[in-house]
Amino acid sequence: MGLIDFIFPKYCVNCKAVGSYLCADCFSRLSFDTENICAECSKPAFLGITHPKCKKRTSLEGTFSAIVLNSVARKLVYQFKYKPYLTDLRKIISDLVFESMSQNEEFQRLIEKEKNLILVPIPLFNSKEKRRGYNQSEIIAKEIGKRFKLPVVKLLTRVRDTGSQVKLDREKRRENIKNAFKLNPKLQISNLKHKNILLVDDVLTTGATVSEAGKILKKAGASRVWALAFAKEK
Repeated sequence: MGLIDFIFPKYCVNCKAVGSYLCADCFSRLSFDTENICAECSKPAFLGITHPKCKKRTSLEGTFSAIVLNSVARKLVYQFKYKPYLTDLRKIISDLVFESMSQNEEFQRLIEKEKNLILVPIPLFNSKEKRRGYNQSEIIAKEIGKRFKLPVVKLLTRVRDTGSQVKLDREKRRENIKNAFKLNPKLQISNLKHKNILLVDDVLTTGATVSEAGKILKKAGASRVWALAFAKEK
């Protein structure tokens, strides 16, 4: 144990054992067996590809998620997003995403096949990001970008504080998130034609948030848009 770890010991986010933010015991409880869903109807979908019958011009091509949002994963996400804001968890989270997506054949096909692929983090409302000091989705996107050698561009901004969607059902989530995003005016984007985009978020539940964000990018001319989340709600 180094001096810094001795003075400021790390505790497992789940069981509080001293030594690391995620002990071996709790790590073994994580599950990579996620259930892929269609981002339009939220129902199970083969490889996470949007159902042909659900597909619209502005729909996502598909969704990916690294792990199941079980009790251990939920505590990882919570500690990453809320006080005491353990941004050091970025390495654990990015390791889990990298390991999961490295084993995902559909994701590997996407990385190898699609040209001009960029990562776009789901933005937070300005006041929320200022309070927290960072956007967890942006941190995840940057870490993933390093691993897969993909650029990260903040193409979107959140123009409405939609609040928490945790207790909302699918339809209320979609209504709540409607018109919450716009293209980032600081980038002076005129056209996204021929750009393929991978949206990055921390948690995927019904797909409402990434679907709304994808719609804005598709309307701006993006060729194809997918979404990748660290954890998928059961």
